[in-house]
Amino acid sequence: MAKSSADDEELRRACEAAIEGTKQKIVMSIRVAKSRGIWGKSGKLGRQMAKPRVLALSTKSKGQRTTAFLRVLKYSNGGVLEPAKLYKLKHLSKVEVMGNDPSGCTFMLGFDNLRSQSVAPSQWTMRNIDDRNRLLLCILNICKDVSGRLPKVVGVDVVEMALWAKENIQNTPSVGTQRNLQDGPVAATVTESDLKVTVEKELVSQAEEEDMEALLGTYVMGIGEAEAFSERLKRELQALEAANVHAILESEPLIDDVLHGLEAATNCVDDMDEWLGIFNVKLRHMREDIASIETRNNQLEMQSVNNKGLIEELDKLLERLRVPSEYAASLTGGSFDEARMLQNIEACEWLTDALRGLEAPKLDRNYAKMRAVKEKRAELEKLRSTFVRRASEFLRNYFASLVDFMISDKSYFSQRGQLKRPDHADLRYKCRTYARLLQHLKESLQDLLEGIQEDFYAVVDWAYKIDPLRCISMHGITERYLSGQKADAAGFVRLLLGDLESRISTQFSRFVDEACHQIERNERNVKQMGVLSYISRFATLATRMEQYIQGQSRDLVDQAYTKFVSIMFVTLEKIAQTDPKNADMFLLENYAAFQNSLYDLANVVPTLAKFYHQASEAYEQACTRHIAVIIYSQFDRLFQFARRIEDLMYTITPEEIPFQLGLSKMDLRKMVKSSLSAVDKNISIMYKKLQKNLTSEELLPSLWDKCKKEFLDKYESFAQLVAKIYPTETIPSVVEMKELLASM
Repeated sequence: MAKSSADDEELRRACEAAIEGTKQKIVMSIRVAKSRGIWGKSGKLGRQMAKPRVLALSTKSKGQRTTAFLRVLKYSNGGVLEPAKLYKLKHLSKVEVMGNDPSGCTFMLGFDNLRSQSVAPSQWTMRNIDDRNRLLLCILNICKDVSGRLPKVVGVDVVEMALWAKENIQNTPSVGTQRNLQDGPVAATVTESDLKVTVEKELVSQAEEEDMEALLGTYVMGIGEAEAFSERLKRELQALEAANVHAILESEPLIDDVLHGLEAATNCVDDMDEWLGIFNVKLRHMREDIASIETRNNQLEMQSVNNKGLIEELDKLLERLRVPSEYAASLTGGSFDEARMLQNIEACEWLTDALRGLEAPKLDRNYAKMRAVKEKRAELEKLRSTFVRRASEFLRNYFASLVDFMISDKSYFSQRGQLKRPDHADLRYKCRTYARLLQHLKESLQDLLEGIQEDFYAVVDWAYKIDPLRCISMHGITERYLSGQKADAAGFVRLLLGDLESRISTQFSRFVDEACHQIERNERNVKQMGVLSYISRFATLATRMEQYIQGQSRDLVDQAYTKFVSIMFVTLEKIAQTDPKNADMFLLENYAAFQNSLYDLANVVPTLAKFYHQASEAYEQACTRHIAVIIYSQFDRLFQFARRIEDLMYTITPEEIPFQLGLSKMDLRKMVKSSLSAVDKNISIMYKKLQKNLTSEELLPSLWDKCKKEFLDKYESFAQLVAKIYPTETIPSVVEMKELLASM
């Protein structure tokens, strides 16, 4: 027989080198072939190609405890063994020899701790039956020694393995062959008797072994007696079967009695089960009824406690809501005589405390939502309003009559030129009598108006959403009321109106800022031509604003005018700078449109009149620049000649000018010929240039008149210079030029 790889010392050393550092000792190492299979389907072979692997059984001792492992090692690219997988033998649950392999050398190992049982475990194929038995027997021995249990063995006869183990004792290692002594790991020699006992103990019990030996010892036969032995066994088997049938037939009456008894007992049990089911249903219903009664009882107890607490709280609330009859009588119809003033003051103090007691935080917000509380608050406010009205009317009449009495009583004034100070003791006494009442009325004013601020603010916001210009009239009305109220008598009203005025001013300022922002957005738009939209719309806006002015709101409107027009003019200048070629034409058109639209308003509004004059000045400046550009574009040489003469007149005498370079009489004739030979054509070109970029046709006549006047003024100055410097030279006269311009 060829040497098994389990006896290969080089393989064992290679395995020990692969697991070096794990403190594990190799018990057995053997070469196998790995393939894939399916549990329970032995008829299907693994489809994958077999791969060479090495199975190594190892142990690790820690104190008195020993742990056994099954290691799978594979060959690297360099032919060196390296660990691939590690299994603990305590989890080994099944050893199955595959029936699809006729040689019996292929088996599977099943572990109960694998996460996915759907993945088929690996199949291991040995070189021969001896290697298989040697490995499996070693695994079983180690499992018994370490774990105290054996895995399930399928596909191989345990007795057959025990017989094989007897014949191959020297090749069957166990855990005992690799015990660690105190001085280190030493390989111990396993005796035949020890291993025999181990094999018999693990695979077949001693009693079973003795029975088999006795049975086999009874039949000492040769090979030729096998058929006779087989016939004898068959006859004995038939005799045993016949005896069994006879015994069954003889015991049939007893069996019938037993069956009848069992059937009766079964019926009784069924009846008892039915009755128990009925009782169980009734008991369940009773338990549900008891639980329902307990729940309702608990709810009733809780409701009773809550009702008691609610009644106590309602009693306290009703006590707070009760209006004493004497106070109600004093507040609604009591007299204001001096004798009853103390009662009136007490009633006022009670009413004040009652109203404050119905407000947070003295009253819970949940109570404040109750209908009874709302009705009682309305009743108290009605009492307060009634008393304030009665007290105000009484004090107004009382002090008026008191003053009239003092004025009509002559004893209070000096007579016959004798000066004396009037005696005001009686007046002071009467004022002291009603001082507390006056103080209560003043405090009641704040209580009456408290909370009305939000209503005023809501009205202002609503009016602003409808038309922001309504803020002007609201501001004027508020100012008028503020000026009509004295600070000492109506302090809270003044504060209320002051806050309202600030709110109105803020809203109107927001409208002005938004409008200014819209005007500034025109600066970022594409190239602008003609009159800007906000120039034409400003007059409409100003007209509407003037319609809403009331009282002292003129300052508010004038401030808005100043901000609007300033932004308009600044934006207009910035837009004009984006197109320097047509800037003057663009400016004069917009300033002219501004003047035309605001002509009527400027006559009645001083602020707008100031901006009207500012626009008029800017218009004249733009016209002058634009007309000068047009004139010089056609008669530049003519007026440049005149400008040179004017500059030289500051330094030399007029008689010397014709002798200067470029200013001789010949130069004059050439210049006049080139500039005035086709003067009508040049003037027509001037008119077309003036008309070219002008979008407002109504401005053309006035601009053309300005252009003709400017040209004639310049030409007249030129003619005077020529007559003074060149008296013998002739040029077209000013009269001729006027007639020419008038005819065009």
